[in-house]
Amino acid sequence: MIDLESLKAAVAAVTGPRATVRMEGTRVGIVLDATGLAAAEREAMEAAAKQAANRPGVSEVRIVVTAERMTRALIAVASGKGGVGKSTLAANLAIALSRGGRRVGLVDADIYGPSQPKLMHCEEARPTAHGKVLDPVPTRYGVPLLSMGQLVDPGKAIAWRGPMAAGALGQLVEADWGAVDTLVLDLPPGTGDVQLTMVQKYRPAGAVIVSTPQDLALIDATRAIDFFDKAGVPIIGLVENMAGYVCPHCGESSDPFGSGGAEAAAARLGIPFLGRVPLTIAIRTASDAGEPPAADPSDTVFAPIGARVAAWLASA
Repeated sequence: MIDLESLKAAVAAVTGPRATVRMEGTRVGIVLDATGLAAAEREAMEAAAKQAANRPGVSEVRIVVTAERMTRALIAVASGKGGVGKSTLAANLAIALSRGGRRVGLVDADIYGPSQPKLMHCEEARPTAHGKVLDPVPTRYGVPLLSMGQLVDPGKAIAWRGPMAAGALGQLVEADWGAVDTLVLDLPPGTGDVQLTMVQKYRPAGAVIVSTPQDLALIDATRAIDFFDKAGVPIIGLVENMAGYVCPHCGESSDPFGSGGAEAAAARLGIPFLGRVPLTIAIRTASDAGEPPAADPSDTVFAPIGARVAAWLASA
């Protein structure tokens, strides 16, 4: 005689509250809720549940795995032009949000110029897949990553037409992100096919726009803002990058790209201003070394920006 209660207890010991156990004669049926679990976690839990239920007197153990579709907030990090530090901001924002308590993944959607593997110190890592679904690459900063830079040889040009690039974006976004509740998307500059696919198919919760203070960059940033406005995607705010330079030798401050332009533009356009990122050698060298400043507990630049974005998400 099989004791159903002790059987339930044995299964619960390895699955927690995720399993429902039933018996029909000597056959055991288990419904396992795998919501939020990565593929490897699901497989391990299924195997453990089967082993726990496979005791003397049991003729068969059947396990049905179910999972609710995760609702994730997608945050698009965008700019109207290249060279304004968008990827650096995206990497540090993802880490700052993670340090603030969110479960964050990072998608390097800059298909033609992927730089996140270097920024996140995982250039040699390659994603695996189960079926046609990619498994994100873990990073030392607790933020899993998927990038075209992990799928092509270093230095190899990606010469794809728009539909191919948009299809690649789909594979990255629809990967097995497990329990991730927030995806930060580092978009390519401009307003092309990748951006159109992203807003039409995946509907971001909001967009963070990155610009330098100079007028030329702000013109293009304004175009990016207009793109998201027309697509119905809320603007979380504007970040001013490369905002001022302090000479490490003499301490003199200068503004090679101007000063306050992005904050003034945000006020004029009626969108939040999220903060400034200074033009410093420390940020540049740390980024080149794959050591994002936001990972440093003493960070005072990216943490406030992350906190403002997290507050926006909480109130949205």
